[in-house]
Formats: sequence, C-alpha cells, structure tokens
Amino acid sequence: MTSNPPARAAAILIVMLSATTILSQFFRSTLTVIAPELIVELKLTSEALGLANAIFFFALLAAQVPVGILFDRIGVRWTVGILAGLGVAGAVWHAMVRDGSELIAARFLLGLGFGGSFMSVIVLCSRWYPRARWATAMSWVFGLSMIGVVLAGTPLAVASQLVGWRTTFVVMSGVAAVVGLLFVCLVRDDPPGTIPSVRPPETLWAAFTGFAAIVRLPGLLRVLGLQTVAYAVMATIMGLWAGPYLHDVHGLDAVARGNVLIAMALAQTAGVLMFGPLDRIFDTRKWVAICGATATMLVLLALAAHPHPPTALAIVLLVVLCMTSSYGVAVVTHARTFYPDHLVGRGATTANMAQLFGCAMVPVVTGFIPSYFPKTVAGYSPVAYQWIFATIAASLAAGLLIYTTARDVKPSSQLGPEPFNPTSRKSGNMDT
Repeated sequence: MTSNPPARAAAILIVMLSATTILSQFFRSTLTVIAPELIVELKLTSEALGLANAIFFFALLAAQVPVGILFDRIGVRWTVGILAGLGVAGAVWHAMVRDGSELIAARFLLGLGFGGSFMSVIVLCSRWYPRARWATAMSWVFGLSMIGVVLAGTPLAVASQLVGWRTTFVVMSGVAAVVGLLFVCLVRDDPPGTIPSVRPPETLWAAFTGFAAIVRLPGLLRVLGLQTVAYAVMATIMGLWAGPYLHDVHGLDAVARGNVLIAMALAQTAGVLMFGPLDRIFDTRKWVAICGATATMLVLLALAAHPHPPTALAIVLLVVLCMTSSYGVAVVTHARTFYPDHLVGRGATTANMAQLFGCAMVPVVTGFIPSYFPKTVAGYSPVAYQWIFATIAASLAAGLLIYTTARDVKPSSQLGPEPFNPTSRKSGNMDT
C-alpha cells in the first residue's frame, strides 16, 4: 500500500480493530481491580494470582504459531472471527469459576480467544497503510484499545459492587460474541481497490519453516530483546500488581483502585499517541525506544526505593510509568521493518511471541516474591512490592542492553515502494 486508504473503509477498519483489542485489554486487565476480592473468595495464593494473570499471556503465546499460519493461509478476519468463539466460552467459564485452578483454566481459554487480536492490527495496518505511516496507524488502535483497561477499572469495580463480577463477565461474553460477528462481516484483509493478497497453499512443514526464516533475519533478535520486556513491564504492573499494591500498601478500595487504573490507562493512551509519530519526527525508531525504556526504568526504581511512599506520589509514579512505557509502538514498528511482506503474518507473530513470553514470565517470577516476606494485616508486605518493582526494572535493563546493539531503521529510508532488506547495505540509512 503506497497511499492512504479511503476514509470510510479506513474508519471501519480502525473501529473493528479497536473493538477486538479493547476486549483483549479488558479481559487481560480485570484481575488488578478485583484481585483482593478474588484472593478471599477463591482462596488464591500469590503464586496462583501471578499464574492466573500470566496464563492469559501463555495462551496468547501458544496461539501465535497457528494464528500466524492461519493469517497467511485463510486471512485475518476469519481467523479472528473463529477465535472469538473461544473467547466467549472463556468469559462464560470465568463467570462460574469456583477455585484458583478453574480461574487459571478459564483465563487460558480467554487468552486463546484473543490470540489474534493485536497481531491483526500489525498485519492489517501494514497492508492498508504506506510504510511511513505504520507506527501512526498502529498507535491509533493501540491508543483506543486502552478503553478496555478503562472498562476494567472503575466501571468493573462499580459493576462488581452492583451485580457482582460474575454477572459482569457474562455480560462481557455477549459483547465479545457481537464483536466477533461484526469483525467477520465488516473487516477485509486488503484495502479497497487493491489486488487481494495471494496466499498459495503450502505444506505444514513449509509453514513452520517460515518462522525459522524470520528468526534468522540479521539483527531481528536484538530488537526482540527489548520487545520481550517492553510491554511486559506495563502489563505486569497495570494488569496484576497495581491493584494489590494500592490496596495492601495504601489502603485504597475497589472504586479508588479503579479510578487509578483509569488514570493509568489514559496516560498510556496519551503515551501511545505521543510516541506513535515520534519516529517520523526524529527519523529514528531505535532512539525513541531507548529514551522511553530508560525513563520507564527510572520510574520503576523510584517505586522500588521506598516501602511506603506517600499515596499521591505512588499514584503519580504509576501513571507516569504507563505513559513512558508506551514506547513499545516504536519497538513493534522497528521489528516489522525486518521481515518481508510475504511473511508478514508469521513475522508479526514471531515478534509477538517474544513479547508474550515476557508478559507470561514476568508475572510468574514476581508472583513468587510475596511469599518470602511476612504478610501484614492489609495483605502483602510493602517490602515485597519493593522487590517486585526492582525485579521488573532489572528485566527491562537486560532487554535494553541487548537492544542498544541493534541497527536503527529510519522511516526516511522506507518512503519508496521497495520493502526493506536488512541484509542489503542499499536499504537506506541504518546508522546506530
């Protein structure tokens, strides 16, 4: 695609991509507000709580290989639509869980159901928009997707108090069913006026070798070093530990925690919209990401520095964290420049597998930390949360160290119709 798509078709695309990612964000973020209640009602340990959060991402990770193959073989809209059925079933099961093991199983099914949502954004935006506008188009959807986190904040807290969190999940399962049906009916894999993407039949072995070809692309693994932890930082804080931290250390109730989560989501939305065009403004993706990651690491260290900071300061730091960690859109776009158009589905899912691995492992690792410290009357020890923030900061530092050795791919080098070839010295300016 070398020019912007028609406005009406583009609007439908953005709305439907946003709708499915909103639901994905909602379901993956629900634990942080209702976690204290789930701990009591389902008798969850900290390890089980961490696994219940992580299992959603393990499911997304497990789905990436088949989703990538299906994207390239049957198309995006049918893949997302079919998976929506699993998401609906997972939401209904989530409403009926009786203990921690059922909660973990239901969230795994939910994760499978939304296994193609965010990858559909990367694949379709790269097909519908010119290369120089990839990051901007993706930032629109990623920004709007944070409505899901907003819904998982105060609205979920209020709904849980009025009708219970179980009834709320039943209602949201109906919403998921409607969105899945509309996605199939309204979304198209290619923009109007273009020749549909050719997806020739291939053997299963050939499909899997496509993933191997992606991994062998020179320089890609260095970018994936940061992508592994970039989103995992925010997902772990916002989706798991922010709620319990605000409850155990600062004494906030469900509605107050929901309000903070909304502020965090709005900050993340503003951050995505801010970071989206920065690569074109400064003509660099690498240094936009490095600056964002460094700022995020400093905020984490500030949270780890004191066991009981003033509540207002803690809230400000959590909100700022969500804004600075929005640099991930630059990393996603940087990774996309490395793989060719005919492997876009598997390229996107390969990069996403690294991201999801981080999102799955960081909650699991941090979930073991509270058990090493004695509980307080309110909940987990404030010192445990210091170690959680410090551990997450260390994981980000490791990813950033790997990423600093990657080559930059400047947007100005991709204004022409030819795809970027990372093995060629003629593929534009790639100064570090």
